[in-house]
Amino acid sequence: MKSSNTVIESSKTFRNFPCAHRRFRHDGHCAWVHGYSRSFTLWFRTHEPTENGFVMDFGKLKPVKAWLEETFDHTLLLDTGDPLIDQFRAIEEQGGCKLVVFDDVGMEGTCRHVKDWVDRWLETETGGRVWLHSVEVRENDKNSARLSLSGD
Repeated sequence: MKSSNTVIESSKTFRNFPCAHRRFRHDGHCAWVHGYSRSFTLWFRTHEPTENGFVMDFGKLKPVKAWLEETFDHTLLLDTGDPLIDQFRAIEEQGGCKLVVFDDVGMEGTCRHVKDWVDRWLETETGGRVWLHSVEVRENDKNSARLSLSGD
């Protein structure tokens, strides 16, 4: 049953991506390299479920999981502009870390980073039938950030 006024949601959680990060602008201990096992919950929405009644066929999320693993599994995350980036790149060249750099590696910025990548993938994969409504990123069982899109 198809209705343009009805929205149905489903979520998928990906857990246990051990990585480290550093927030160089922080005036406390977060400026030091430290690590967590990150988890990601993606909330999908659609007006039109598949013939199987799915919002998103979770079996088709293998590319999303692969990207999360490439980006967050045993990696060192640094903010763009970190003044020690060249030193960390030298460590990476010597085999001491796998470096990933994006604008804001904190929980809030990671939500945006994941949302942007998954949005592009969903557009290609589903032709716009499914969209990402919310992303939650957890760095442990106490701390998380959630990005929810309004108006959809």
